[in-house]
Amino acid sequence: MSSAPPGLVIFDCDGVLVDSEPIANRVLGRMLAEQGWALDEAQLDELFLGRTMAHCLALVAERLGRPLPAGFRAEHDRRLFDALAAELVPVPGVEQVLDGLATPSCVASNGGPDKLRFSLAQVGLLPRFEGRVFSAAEVACGKPAPDLFLHAARCMGVAPAACVVVEDSPAGVLAGLAAGMTVLGFAARTPPARLHEAGAHQVFSAMSRFPHLAGMQMRAWAGRAGSP
Repeated sequence: MSSAPPGLVIFDCDGVLVDSEPIANRVLGRMLAEQGWALDEAQLDELFLGRTMAHCLALVAERLGRPLPAGFRAEHDRRLFDALAAELVPVPGVEQVLDGLATPSCVASNGGPDKLRFSLAQVGLLPRFEGRVFSAAEVACGKPAPDLFLHAARCMGVAPAACVVVEDSPAGVLAGLAAGMTVLGFAARTPPARLHEAGAHQVFSAMSRFPHLAGMQMRAWAGRAGSP
């Protein structure tokens, strides 16, 4: 009997590898308040967490009942990049997890490619994933569609069923499930109930728990793959 091929861990970026969600919420929240739509952090998460920026801006225009001002996106990106450069840090414990991870891994994010690479570089994680960073800009539809995760698995040469996804948003959980992958919900900032409701196979709130959970999933997959 041949040995099972290696599995793959697919990490989301924002909120999983880099602690960017509070920064992004603050920047977007302030700009929406300037447009007359005040939202608290929980509301911002509910509406925008894990979505592409194009989706977010379309939703804002719909809720406002008018187009956003010319230059809104460019000003948002300028403010966000400035804030990330000043404040962004890795998610606590993620560097130790990556140091000990023997399974192949990659990043798949709804963020634009420039922001994605900037964020990873800012906290020193980009060299760990060079050549294995995938953005929703590369596929027809971002999360919650499965396209991005399927694209990442195909590029990495791993069957979707052998992939473990780490996600902190319901949209990402739904995308992983639609791709036929095992999904672990990271609930450091996201309410665990939202990830459970989306269908995450396991939910954890401390990155130190990840190696144990991922190891369980990889062993379970290898057992299935080796069954006659």
